[in-house]
Amino acid sequence: MTVAASFEIEYLQYLGPDGTPVAELPPAFRDAKQLLPLFKQMLFVRVFDSKAIALQRTGKLGTYAACLGHEATHVGIGASMQPDDVFAPSYREYGAQFMRGVLPREVLMYWGGDERGNDFSGPKKDFSWCVPISTQCLHAAGAALAFKLRKEKNLAVACCGDGGSSKTDFYAALNSAGAYQLPLILCVINNGWAISVPRSAQTGAKTLAQKGLAGGLHCLQVDGNDLIAVLEGMRRAAERARNGDGGSVIEFMTYRLHDHTTADDARRYRGEEEVKDAWTRDPVPRLRAYLTAQGVWNEAEEQAWAEECASKVDVEINAYLETPVQPVEAMFDYLYADPPPDLLAQRAAALALEGRR
Repeated sequence: MTVAASFEIEYLQYLGPDGTPVAELPPAFRDAKQLLPLFKQMLFVRVFDSKAIALQRTGKLGTYAACLGHEATHVGIGASMQPDDVFAPSYREYGAQFMRGVLPREVLMYWGGDERGNDFSGPKKDFSWCVPISTQCLHAAGAALAFKLRKEKNLAVACCGDGGSSKTDFYAALNSAGAYQLPLILCVINNGWAISVPRSAQTGAKTLAQKGLAGGLHCLQVDGNDLIAVLEGMRRAAERARNGDGGSVIEFMTYRLHDHTTADDARRYRGEEEVKDAWTRDPVPRLRAYLTAQGVWNEAEEQAWAEECASKVDVEINAYLETPVQPVEAMFDYLYADPPPDLLAQRAAALALEGRR
């Protein structure tokens, strides 16, 4: 038999679920002290996430997409990018966005229904949150093409879920990246569920990473609960992209420990034992155990940091709650330079309901 081509998908993991190294650590991440700021960021994200859920439950926030269990993947992605790169998120990568300068209060504004949250701090070339599934992959591909045409050493990064990797937008983006050798990294965050649809019902592919093979991209599967593996996977992909060697598809294996959003009840479609097992692979205690074993972190430091995180998040929450609500006409005034008559009529009707003209 003649073989036209053969492929393999490498899997990266350096820390086991108990925090013990299971492979030789990459040289760039052998100094445990370098991981401390990222671990502290993971803890901050977890505190923010829990408080945001509490806000929604008490009627002070709209539907919110939790990121519980994704902290290592998100923070690792954000930490691997440069300010002049472009990030195209979906709607729960807060850890990556905080690393890029987005303020927690801006995340809350967005989920609170105030579009001013989308005009967030940080790199102005980054794209806004994207609820339509995987369309952001095409946005990132366009940015990557611009970088190539301008001969700039930057890259574009897009995140989607396991379900998002089944969308035509995802395939079009990876095909473009392969055809034009674009500096694009497509991050497939495989958390096991596309709302209520399990990974097993999404595709017959053995891995989601291998989907990039069809477009000629570099493909890698990573333990997304292992921060070191996330950083190394992103480092390799970024190096390739900046050197002109083309794009990558990285599948980050993690788990959605919370409901899909606060409007969801995951108990309807997944079993208690599955979730219980997923908690044993939680990225936070894994890295905590490693850093503690390395002598660079302890319980007292974590308690002090937890209190500081709670205080910092409360400041952000208060800033969000104290932000004056926009007048009702704001929803009309920024759509068109020259509004059509039917929109002007709707604007007038809205103002009349408020007793204003």
